[in-house]
Amino acid sequence: MNLPSKVTLVDVGPRDGLQNEKEPVATAHKAQLVAMLQTAGLKEIEVTSFVSPKWVPQMADNAALMAAIERRPGVRYSVLTPNLQGLQAALPTRPDEIVVFAAATEAFSQKNINCSIAESIDRFAPVVALAHEAGIKVRGALSCALGCPYQGEVSADEVERLVLLFKGIGVDHLGVADTIGVGTPRKVQDAMARALKHYPLEQVSGHFHDTYGQALANIYACLEMGVYIFDSSVAGLGGCPYAKGATGNVATEDVVFMLDGLGIETGIDIDKLVDAGLFISDALGRLPVSRVGRALLAKRAG
Repeated sequence: MNLPSKVTLVDVGPRDGLQNEKEPVATAHKAQLVAMLQTAGLKEIEVTSFVSPKWVPQMADNAALMAAIERRPGVRYSVLTPNLQGLQAALPTRPDEIVVFAAATEAFSQKNINCSIAESIDRFAPVVALAHEAGIKVRGALSCALGCPYQGEVSADEVERLVLLFKGIGVDHLGVADTIGVGTPRKVQDAMARALKHYPLEQVSGHFHDTYGQALANIYACLEMGVYIFDSSVAGLGGCPYAKGATGNVATEDVVFMLDGLGIETGIDIDKLVDAGLFISDALGRLPVSRVGRALLAKRAG
């Protein structure tokens, strides 16, 4: 079986990982995390989101954080912009990419952003157009692609419907997201196949939560299809406020360890990555969720 020789990881820890922390995380700590991820070799980092602080207080420092990060050549900095107002606020901070999101089920769309799937796409159309005018790439996150906390099972047909809606408004890159972590390898491949019908391989990625311990298996299932871009979160940070019980994204450390074992290049130094995970976990007052991170820290201590 021919797996990809190289994988690109997008660390979403600074944004998706920290957005639901109840206690404020200092902007300086967030900026330091971005710096440490870059030092570890990450070339794609999701930094923050431009949402109303009323809904996501943790992201209220979005502009300050974008001003505080040390930008390095060859690194892409992305931000989430859920609407036109968010994009207009983000543009002066010079993101390289913006992220818009929509759910594969009507139930989740209503609970998450209080509108239908079609209405959410209508909202994003001018966002995509303005981003392109500014020369900014647009990534579409297709959430609840493998399961919905309100509806339950999600069909591949529902996934494909949203893929086509994203493509119809000009979204450049499609991220297939298992928001509640219920996906298993065969179902993941079915969903990915629908994405790959309409987007080229280089513009499709996977985003897996590890709620049921399936994230690494699901990534491997995608590797078998040639998919080579994945979101992950340092120290396993994250969750979803509208998906009860959903744990964090798969830990970047765990993914890198598996890929290193497969002989797949990532360009990431796992020891420096563990340092980054330890730093932000210390700042949050808890241990890293990453199993690899904990194991390597225990090895160091020993």
